[in-house]
Amino acid sequence: MDHEALAEVARTLLRSAPADFVVDRTTRQRALRGEDRELAAAVGALRKPAPAAWVVDLLAHDETHGSALDDAVALGPSLRAAQEHADPHEIATLRKQRTQVVEALAAAGADLAQQAGHVVTSAVLDQVRATIEAGMADPHAGAAIRSGLLVRPLEGVGFDPVDLDDTLAVPDAVPDAWSGSDAPPIPITAGRRGARRSRNSRPADPDERDHVDTGTDEAGAGRASRPADRDPAADRRAAREAERRAHQVSRDADAALDDAESALEDVEERRTDLDRRRRDLERQLDALEGERTDLDVEAERLGHERADAERASDRAREDLVAARRRRHELD
Repeated sequence: MDHEALAEVARTLLRSAPADFVVDRTTRQRALRGEDRELAAAVGALRKPAPAAWVVDLLAHDETHGSALDDAVALGPSLRAAQEHADPHEIATLRKQRTQVVEALAAAGADLAQQAGHVVTSAVLDQVRATIEAGMADPHAGAAIRSGLLVRPLEGVGFDPVDLDDTLAVPDAVPDAWSGSDAPPIPITAGRRGARRSRNSRPADPDERDHVDTGTDEAGAGRASRPADRDPAADRRAAREAERRAHQVSRDADAALDDAESALEDVEERRTDLDRRRRDLERQLDALEGERTDLDVEAERLGHERADAERASDRAREDLVAARRRRHELD
């Protein structure tokens, strides 16, 4: 599979207005079947982006706002450095700058969406802001929002790794962590694994956290451990396989949903076309009824004129006969 070719098609489709995505995807898939059936199948499996992800993809593609998105992501390292150095003045300044940049991008995204014929809600714009802030906090998320391949909004907590699972249309086409970051260039897939490890490593509740941190259990069992009869490698393989199956089921369900939406939209389009044709025929029928009424009136008028003409013709013939008789009498 040529991931770059798929990404190029995906970027174009992901900028389609939400109402047009399924139709545009089907059209593109059919056009590709004669050239590359594998690519066509992959295009057919592309998921419809969530509204907030669609807005961020519009920003990433736009030349002016794409640069502003770069600038937003560039604030991430400075904010992290200010937090590490505990510089309250610098932190306040950068947070204010972050708020201004995020608000400006959210407003620009709303304008781009409106220009595309789709008005986004305030809830969607909140997700757009959260996604941009996540891209500022995590260099891998920064690469994701700049890729133009986002299909789900992002959410981050502080500077923790952002969960990027199932957020990209073509994960293999996403570049390494954004080059302006002070983080080492780690592939986006590794970033996703790191995010999962980070979440899995957190205690389930405060009591558990205290227990693990102090390690004061009499038996020395305060630290997390696995039963001796468990194989960690096997557990990881099983977990990866379960995740793979769940991911496939999710993709199949999304594809089925998209197919259903496509079929429904096709029916709606056909019904709309039939309604339009019916209205046209009704207007034509009304016009014909009007013409028929006019012809009926005209026929009635001409009937009266014909009757008058017949009476006049009869009188003229009678006058002619009388005139001839008169002439013969005189002769």
